[in-house]
Amino acid sequence: MLELLPPLNDHNLPWMDTIHPIVVHFVIAMAVISVIFDFIGVFARRPNLFEVSFWNLLVATVAIFVAIIFGQIEAGLASPYGASRDILNLHSTIGWSLAAVLAVLSAWRYVIRSRDPRSLPLPFLGAGAVLGLLVAVQVTLGNQLIWIYGLHTVKVVEVLRAAQI
Repeated sequence: MLELLPPLNDHNLPWMDTIHPIVVHFVIAMAVISVIFDFIGVFARRPNLFEVSFWNLLVATVAIFVAIIFGQIEAGLASPYGASRDILNLHSTIGWSLAAVLAVLSAWRYVIRSRDPRSLPLPFLGAGAVLGLLVAVQVTLGNQLIWIYGLHTVKVVEVLRAAQI
């Protein structure tokens, strides 16, 4: 069955380059802008921003599952080494947790929006702040995997392949 898959390239991937970071940057932007618009909408008394925030949150919730699918595939092909294994496992766990948090927040936001689209309760803003914190931690872990450990970079893949000979 494995012979049906395309051969791995110099990034150790069956496609041109990593797809997970592309999709996940979209998720990061949508989730963060959703939280920012919520806070601006509440403190500047601009409830029209709540609509923009809602749709950003909804799109982020859908997109995170696409990011997770590619992230899991690419993590499986990454050949993590040393401390990068633990960081990759934590990154994966927080990624799935973020998907759950986004899904719950989207559902909660939908209920809030259907009851009164012109206001947000403070507990929801607090949950948004927690979302922002989780996203910041996740970004830090992802950056470590790329910029410190170089997973899926050509040089690291070459070294790991040479070591397996």
